[in-house]
Amino acid sequence: MAKNDKKLGLGSVVSISVGLVIATSCLVSLGQGAGTIGVVFIGAMIFACLLNMTTVASLSELNALMPNTTGGLAQYTLASMGPFPTLISMVGGYLLCNILSSGVEASIFSYAMAETIPLPIPSIAYTFVMTVIVMIANLYGVDMFAKIQNLVAFLLVGSMVVMGAIGMLGLGTGHMVHQPLSMASDFKDVVSMAAVAFWLFIGAEYVIPVSKDVKNAKRNVPLGMMIGLGLICLVQSIMVLGFHNYTAWDELANSAAPHLLYGYNLLGTGGKVWMTFVAALAVVSTQNSTVNGLARISQGMAKMNMMPQIFAKKNKKNVPWFGVIFVSAFIFLFALLSNGSSDAISFLILVGSVFWMISYILAHIDVLILRKRLPKAPRSFKVPCGKLFPIIGIIGTVYMVLNISSDPTERNQIWLVTAVVFLILAIYSFFWIKYKMKMKVFKSVPLEKVMAMESDAYYLARKQRGLWR
Repeated sequence: MAKNDKKLGLGSVVSISVGLVIATSCLVSLGQGAGTIGVVFIGAMIFACLLNMTTVASLSELNALMPNTTGGLAQYTLASMGPFPTLISMVGGYLLCNILSSGVEASIFSYAMAETIPLPIPSIAYTFVMTVIVMIANLYGVDMFAKIQNLVAFLLVGSMVVMGAIGMLGLGTGHMVHQPLSMASDFKDVVSMAAVAFWLFIGAEYVIPVSKDVKNAKRNVPLGMMIGLGLICLVQSIMVLGFHNYTAWDELANSAAPHLLYGYNLLGTGGKVWMTFVAALAVVSTQNSTVNGLARISQGMAKMNMMPQIFAKKNKKNVPWFGVIFVSAFIFLFALLSNGSSDAISFLILVGSVFWMISYILAHIDVLILRKRLPKAPRSFKVPCGKLFPIIGIIGTVYMVLNISSDPTERNQIWLVTAVVFLILAIYSFFWIKYKMKMKVFKSVPLEKVMAMESDAYYLARKQRGLWR
């Protein structure tokens, strides 16, 4: 692409970054964190935001080393550590985590719709109808909401800014509440809430695939993602200050849809309906993106022989039909598991956070390994201060995994679920790589070979030589 054809500037990168990160499940984490420790949750948010900035810096360096790769983290890890951690991180830290988070989003959607439109049907029916509509649309190759996703992101972020500012300034029509600024008994309570705050900032790295269309990508991609994270932190902080004035902390912490509770307390029924409408659009749009994106990622992994070949099969509309049905079914399953329960929603968000944290830790490790192995390879962007920020990112993220919840019982349950899932994935990955992919399980793949995997000819050659079946 010629330099003049690059259309996206710094502002576009920032808007894409913010739009991809903000979701209704973030509002649950925001309500949970603020409701548990009060306004000091803003401190936990700042810590989580800074930690995520180290991650986007590391991912920017990896993208600079291997530009225009569609697999992102999978290809970076394949080049640095080999297929075993790659397969585990992609299936567990990416596919499963995204399906889980979309299921939680769908559960919040069903709860919100039932609260706002009290029909005599189970709340999960709203999720079922939405899931079937999105699934059918994707099977027919219709990207339902591609053209309104930016509008939805703008409405959601704009609503948060406006409603947060109204609450912060005490301009709401509802009754103001008087409560302490801090509910934390000690500093450890704030640190443990950083793991909850982490969920508010994940996903900024999804900007990286569009980097080839960005003007001065070396500067604008990492800078845009960091500005985006900073803006999100500011918007969420304004919301927390609004919560303090209009919503009791204990009610906020126990709500399955804190944005509805706050909207009603702030502006009455009108505020509740407005937040329901915007959040509903956001959830449908997010689920559509997840079904479409993950089905195609699974198709690509099947093409690389990393997943069963049925994921690569297409229907008459050129759509990977099995992936669409598989992802939709599991989104509904996770929605069913968390239906209407703030505790279940919060638990699944924390489990999802751990999966995502592990993939971020791998990104930092990839940077350190590839710097040592390929010190002179050209990089248009490099994380400043040598190894300092990747190491800070690893230590900080590990610390958050170890302190994922202030409740020891819940923390142990999260670790257990994570360990069982990763053990199953490890067994599957070992045998799949060794006997199906016919590759060395723990041997890293040369960088140039990983780059060659972008070409269809690579897979054709592997199959013709009988290496892949």
